Amino acid sequence: VDREVAFGLENTAVPRREIAGRVEEALHAAGVAALAGRAVRTLSGGERQRVALASALAMRPSLVVLDEPTSQLDPDGAEMVLAAVTSLVREGRSVIISEHRLEQLLRQAAGLVLVDRGNVTTADPDGWRPAPPSPRPARVAAPGADAWSLEHVTAGFGGRTVLDGVDLAGRAGEVVVLSGPNGGGKTTLLRLIAGSIAPLAGSVWRRPGRVAYLPQNPTVLLHRPTVRAEVRFTLERSGEPEQPETILGELGLLPVADQYPRDLSCGERQRAALAAVLPGSPSLVLLDEPTRGIDSSARGALVALVARLRDGGASVVVATHDDDLRNALADRVINVAGGRVAEMSFAGVPT
Repeated sequence: VDREVAFGLENTAVPRREIAGRVEEALHAAGVAALAGRAVRTLSGGERQRVALASALAMRPSLVVLDEPTSQLDPDGAEMVLAAVTSLVREGRSVIISEHRLEQLLRQAAGLVLVDRGNVTTADPDGWRPAPPSPRPARVAAPGADAWSLEHVTAGFGGRTVLDGVDLAGRAGEVVVLSGPNGGGKTTLLRLIAGSIAPLAGSVWRRPGRVAYLPQNPTVLLHRPTVRAEVRFTLERSGEPEQPETILGELGLLPVADQYPRDLSCGERQRAALAAVLPGSPSLVLLDEPTRGIDSSARGALVALVARLRDGGASVVVATHDDDLRNALADRVINVAGGRVAEMSFAGVPT
């Protein structure tokens, strides 16, 4: 991590004696000083996001442009980013932020620019009001039998233990939300349930059936020439009779259905990846930060879609820092931190 942050300085001929101090300063500003000796490949998505911020801060630019800087961060990480932005402004630097999660940012914003379908307008930050929370869909049936389980599971990589002695299970027709700090093990837990990694110890079981898995980087799923082709590929492989237009319409993707997925915006790619993994009737749905880069309207569509899959008997596990998504969907909230798991009440108190 420290070498990653130093890379830009080394390539702009900053004196070596100055580099160490600037790297240390940037790591502290981004809240990742404790990660200095870690290999970047072992970091979580949120940790990588903060390391990228540290790399930018180390360059001491006069203009800082941040694209969705808090999209994968836990609350502490988001506050750290906001503190860094405040420091930059106090030092006389200009900061431009593109973001959907505005509640905290607008406390410091000098101006607000709204961009919608090519139209640009300015607004007063003091007059902005947050979108109403997504309504919680009514449940049509109680959860059923166990769909997956972990027994005494230990997992890790690179010589580092991420999960230690975990026991956890999920049921059909239930939504389990994984909460907790960046680097706590949420993604590792999802990958174990999906079967994409094996535990170092213990056992993982899941009921036979189709698994729909949205990873933290959705772009790795998108390889077909159009968004429509991505959805059709999944439906054909699973033998589902559903038409691609059904889920494309649910996720607001019909206007871009015939475009190349990797040419889309971050939020559109996220929705395209959701459309590629969720059509039909998967029995197990695993979503890693599914609201990254999407607006409140798309979040509401996702809530409705996940509720429909849950009511159809799917077991759903979602890793997220999005409180609105958690409150709209969770039947249970599991905190993942320090290698352990604990069931939480909605107030955040262990039960």
